[in-house]
Amino acid sequence: MVKELRDKYHRELFESVIPFWTRHSLDRSHGGFYTCLDRRGDVYDPRKYVWLQGRQIWMFSRLFNEWERRPEWLDVARHGMEFLHRNARDGEGRYFFRLEPDGTGSQFQRKPYGAVFAMLGMLEYARATGEQHYRDEAIRLFWRIREWIQSPALLGRPALGGPALQQLADVMVVAAMALEIAREDSDERYRTVLRDCLERALWHRDPARNVLIENVGDGGQRFPHLPEGRLLNPGHSVETAWFLWLIMERLGDWTERETVLDLIEGSLLTGWDQEYGGLFYFMDIEARPTLQLEAQMKLWWPHTEALYAAILAYARTGESRWEQWIARLDEYSFRCFADPEHGEWFGYCDRAGRPPHDMKGNHYKGCFHLPRFLLFSLKELEKIA
Repeated sequence: MVKELRDKYHRELFESVIPFWTRHSLDRSHGGFYTCLDRRGDVYDPRKYVWLQGRQIWMFSRLFNEWERRPEWLDVARHGMEFLHRNARDGEGRYFFRLEPDGTGSQFQRKPYGAVFAMLGMLEYARATGEQHYRDEAIRLFWRIREWIQSPALLGRPALGGPALQQLADVMVVAAMALEIAREDSDERYRTVLRDCLERALWHRDPARNVLIENVGDGGQRFPHLPEGRLLNPGHSVETAWFLWLIMERLGDWTERETVLDLIEGSLLTGWDQEYGGLFYFMDIEARPTLQLEAQMKLWWPHTEALYAAILAYARTGESRWEQWIARLDEYSFRCFADPEHGEWFGYCDRAGRPPHDMKGNHYKGCFHLPRFLLFSLKELEKIA
């Protein structure tokens, strides 16, 4: 299994996915990346989405740093970085969500995620180029993002009543940033942040199902009378779980080892559609209606996160239960999402696993989840081999 997957993922990453983005996404006139691409790579919306600019910069910089120092990969990262650094912020240092094709800011989302991936892109690009000012700016931005998450009013999101909910996504992105900084900085502050992320993530744990629900109150307070308080995104749950494994590795503290393995398996068991296969996008943990009308759709990124989590768990434990999940997820994902004719993957399928349109990218799908899964999985499969 290991050699077969390794060869398959190598082909998919370097012969299908990366060539798709290098051929079709670069705006040679204004800079930056197009992400709204159809099946053949034609642009159907020329506007630029900041978090996807940062994600693609990170991806090509990481390929350059950790797989092969190909000049063309660094050129792609540079192409995006110059555009992002020139256009992504307003005069107050807040990051736009959307830019016009020429880089003019045109939409704020009042969430910090554009800044999160700008930060990650700058940090990885600085590793590739040695340009210290990008690293310094990324570190400053990390601490500012933490303030924005802790005080949403700083981004124009005033509290309007109702319970204050901690979102699992906020915990996960702080962990992602702190893990990247801690790889090269021994400052104890980042280890403290990682411990806090581990604790806060486990506030979201539903012990009956071994999943991480999306929203809780301070200290893990639950709101079972609200749809938000019962909401599960299996993809977020399993993605956060593999981040928690990396946090334990970084801290050298394995107290929650079995809990995290149970979370990976619980997310897969609970999220799996027993009738059609694949992972549901959203679920209500009490099997009540969700407010999200797209809940029963199958999206590409929960499956890439689940596959990497299962491969990581297998690489670290050698337990056969993970082989079964790897085989199941791999078969479903490549059957439903992969496009061997034109490259890359479709992002969105109906419950039965059929793509309802020929989109390959949009304002949420870019060059990130799929190539990250392939690269990270290749590295784990190399270790096993």
